[in-house]
Amino acid sequence: FACTGIDNIAEAITLLELNNWDLVAAINGVIPQENGILQSKYSSEASQATVFGPPSRSEAADAAAGGAVPPPSSSSSSSSPPSSSALAYCPVNTSSRHIVERQPRMLNFKVEYRQRCVELVLEEGSTVGEIKQILESELGVPVSKMQLKGWKSGDVSDSVSQLPFIYYPIKDALQESLNQNFLLIISHREAQRDYSLNFPGSRTIQEVKRNVSDLTNIPVRHQQWEGWPASASDDSMTLAFSGISYPCHHLSVCRRSSPANMQEPTEESADVHMISDSEGDDFEDASEFGVDDTEMFGMGSSTCRKSPMMPENSENEADALLHFTAEFSSRYGETHPMFFIGSLEAASQEAFYGKARDRKLLAIYLHNDDSVLSNVFCSQMMCADSIVSYLSQNFITWAWDVTKEANKARLLTMCTRHFGSVVTQTIRTYNTDQFPLLLIVMGKRTSNEVLNVIQGNTTVDELMMRLMAAMEIFTAQQQEDIKDEDEREARETVKREQDEAYRLSLEADRKKREAQEREEAEQVRLEQMRKEQEEEKEAIRLSLEQALPPEPDEESGEQISKLRIRTPSGEFLERRFLSSCKLQVLFDFVASKGYPFEEFKLLTTFPRRNITQLEPGSTLMEAKLFPQETLFLEAKE
Repeated sequence: FACTGIDNIAEAITLLELNNWDLVAAINGVIPQENGILQSKYSSEASQATVFGPPSRSEAADAAAGGAVPPPSSSSSSSSPPSSSALAYCPVNTSSRHIVERQPRMLNFKVEYRQRCVELVLEEGSTVGEIKQILESELGVPVSKMQLKGWKSGDVSDSVSQLPFIYYPIKDALQESLNQNFLLIISHREAQRDYSLNFPGSRTIQEVKRNVSDLTNIPVRHQQWEGWPASASDDSMTLAFSGISYPCHHLSVCRRSSPANMQEPTEESADVHMISDSEGDDFEDASEFGVDDTEMFGMGSSTCRKSPMMPENSENEADALLHFTAEFSSRYGETHPMFFIGSLEAASQEAFYGKARDRKLLAIYLHNDDSVLSNVFCSQMMCADSIVSYLSQNFITWAWDVTKEANKARLLTMCTRHFGSVVTQTIRTYNTDQFPLLLIVMGKRTSNEVLNVIQGNTTVDELMMRLMAAMEIFTAQQQEDIKDEDEREARETVKREQDEAYRLSLEADRKKREAQEREEAEQVRLEQMRKEQEEEKEAIRLSLEQALPPEPDEESGEQISKLRIRTPSGEFLERRFLSSCKLQVLFDFVASKGYPFEEFKLLTTFPRRNITQLEPGSTLMEAKLFPQETLFLEAKE
C-alpha cells in the first residue's frame, strides 16, 4: 500500500497472480508511465515532485529531516537488460513523500507468420500499434490486414499499451512442450474405427489433418471435426500451443454432409502468430480440377516425387536394401526397424534354419510410394517405439519397394521360389491403395507359411495385436520344435556315445592285434637271425673241423700231447695233438665243438692260466701243455 496506494487486498492479490507473484514486476506494472512517483495519502506534495530531475533544497532538507537521503536519479535507457526491472528507492517513511525510481522493463515477443519467426524487444509502455508497424516493415504485411493472436483478452485495439496484462509471456515450459509427444485418439465415425496417432508438439493442426486424410480418405476440405479446443481456431497452430490435453486428447472426424455449403476462406486478413490456414487443401477434391489423387499427395509428377526408396533393376539385393534403409531413415528418422541387409533367401536362412531356440519370425515389409497410406504407416506405425522394439526382438525384418514394376516382378519371382505360388498370388490380389503390406512368415519343417498379411490401413494397437497373435502361434510351434530338437539331440548324443565307445573298442582291438603282429614278426625275425647265426656258426665249425690236422696216433713215434678239456656243461673233450702244433689248432678244435674263441676262454687247472691270452702262434710245447694237461672252458664275461 505504501508504494502503490492500493488498499484492496483482492486487487493486490490479482496483480501478484498476473505477474506470477513477482512483487517488483507487480509494482512496476501499476506505476504510472509518465512519472516514477507513487501517490500516497500521507503526502499531497508527492504528486507534484519530479522523478528524474534533481531534488530542490527544500526537498533535500525535508529528506534530511526525515532521516533518509534519496539517491541520485537515473533516466530510463533502452540499453537496459531485457526483462529486467529494479525498484531503486522506496523508503518506508511516513513523512513527506515516497519516491520510486526504476528502469523501464523490456518485453520479449516472438511472432510467427507462415514459415518465418520474428523476435521483438520493446519497452512495456509500447502500444499494439507500434508492434504492428515493426511487423509491417519486417514481414511486408499491411497493418490494415494484420491480426495478432495470442492476447489474453482476445482482440485488442492498436492504442492499448498495457502489454504485460494482455499478452502471454513465452515460458521455457511452452518451448519444452514443442518437444513433447501428444497422443491423439481420433475416432472415424463413419468407419466406426479409432486411430491412435503420436505427434510431436511442433506438428501443426494442418499436418495432423493431412495425415488423417491419408488414413480415412476424407480430404481436409471435407473433414468435420469435434474435440478441438476453442483456442485451436487456426490450422497453422502447433499442437503445443493449440490447448489440447497432454499427453492424450480425444477427437472425432467425419465427412461433411454438404461440402458445397462451406464458406470459402478470405484473404482479407493475414493471420500472424502461426503458419496461415491451409494452402493446397482449400480445394474440394482433386478431381474437380482435373487432377488425380496421386498428384494431390505429391506422387503424380516426377518433379514433386521424392527420391525412390529403391533403385530400379538393381543387380545386388544387398545394395538395394542399403539404399532402402538410407532413404527410409532420411524420410522418417533413425528410429525404425533394423532391416536385414541381404537377399530374401539369406533372410529366410537367418530366421528359419538355425537352432529351434534361435529361430524367429520373418516380417516382409512391402513399400509402395504410390499408396496414400505409405507415409502414415511408416511414420506412425513402423517408427513407433513399441513396434520397433517388438520387431527387433522377435522378427527378422526384410523390406522391398514395389513402386516400380520391375522391382515388383522381381519380388514375385523371389516369393514364388521361396514360398510358393500361393503367396505370390496373394500379393497380386492387393491393389496399390492397400499397400504398404507387412507379411508375417513362419518357417516349418517342410515349407514356409504366411501367418498374416497386415495392410496399411491399420493402427499401432491393431498392428501390435496382430504381431503378438502371430508370435503366439510361432511360440507354440517353436516349443514343439525345441522339444523335438532336444529329443533328437538326446538320441544323437546316445548314438554318438555308442559310436564312440564302439570306435574306441575297435581301436583297442586294432592296437592289440597290431602289437601281437609286431611281436610275432619280431619273434620270427629273431628266430630267423638265430637260425642264421647258428647256420653261420655251424658253417664256421664245419670249416674249422675240416681244417684241423688229423689226430696223430700214439704209436707214431712223435711227441704227442694228450689234452682233456671240460666244457661248461660238464662234458669232457679229449684229443691228441702233436707237441709242435700251434695253439691256434687247439683253439680251432675247441671252436669246432661249439665253443668259439670269441665267447669262451680256455684255462688250466693248476696253476690257473688263461691259455686264450697266449700267442696263438706258440706251440703246445712252449705253452707247457706237454705231455698231457687238463683244461676247462669258461664263458667270457
